[in-house]
Amino acid sequence: MGRFKQLILMVAAASLLASCSGGMVRRVSEPAASIQQLTVRPDGSWSVDVRINNFSSIPMRFDAIALRMSLGSEQAGTLNGNAGISIGPESADVVTVVHSPTPSARIVMADALAAQRSIGYVLKGTINATPEEGKPRDYDIDRTSSLSPVPGLPGVMR
Repeated sequence: MGRFKQLILMVAAASLLASCSGGMVRRVSEPAASIQQLTVRPDGSWSVDVRINNFSSIPMRFDAIALRMSLGSEQAGTLNGNAGISIGPESADVVTVVHSPTPSARIVMADALAAQRSIGYVLKGTINATPEEGKPRDYDIDRTSSLSPVPGLPGVMR
């Protein structure tokens, strides 16, 4: 009976140790950014809703955004802004940046809206983010996608 008790105690101790080692894994992953919506404003500037994805297993604070944007083959300028938001683990949020596009980008956008057709875009640059209890870092962004006109909403692309 003494060996049986020892065996039970050893199994219980091993189980207790194994349960203590299973804490949350802190994984910091590269974030992503894309354009969720672009709205041409009456003054010719654009309101650009930038969707930021936090793929990390911990909350991240997103601050400075500096993303060069092109539409089709035309440079549209740089989206600069201060996001100033915290995004929970494996979540996303949207930051709105008011942007004054280049004249050639305005023409390309006006043409796509008038023809009711999609247009490709590229975002390249950095987003500054700080992991919970970590140091700030610039993350490289390189995104290629497209925007399409929204039926019934003039001047809006998604």
